Amino acid sequence: MSKQIHEFNDIIRKLRKSLFGKGPDRIHTVFVNDMAISTLYGNLSPSEQFIARTPEGKEMVHAARTRMIQSVYASAAPEGMEKIVKAKFVHLFSDIKIEDDIAVSVFLFDRPIDQSGQTGENIDETR
Repeated sequence: MSKQIHEFNDIIRKLRKSLFGKGPDRIHTVFVNDMAISTLYGNLSPSEQFIARTPEGKEMVHAARTRMIQSVYASAAPEGMEKIVKAKFVHLFSDIKIEDDIAVSVFLFDRPIDQSGQTGENIDETR
């Protein structure tokens, strides 16, 4: 596994765990030009799963998961993220499908991500 992707995924996991009480079980990240595209599996806490059993609860969990993470990234990139990819963080696009407990985050940077000396950009990390 690429050390760069492993470290990037670790930042995502730790931030989401500190915000929501549970980080994703598995993250799959690819770097494409000036983007890091991460698919996150197993995001919801047992409480969120319970709340999401009704349509109103599902909407509430969706709004919390998408708006909260976007507001955190709007203020600043997580510590160490820009150093790992050697580019300045510009914006996060994020969504979650509550029914399948899958989220996708697209991190946009100011220039192509430096992958020099890196192999295995298309890594599926399981923990």
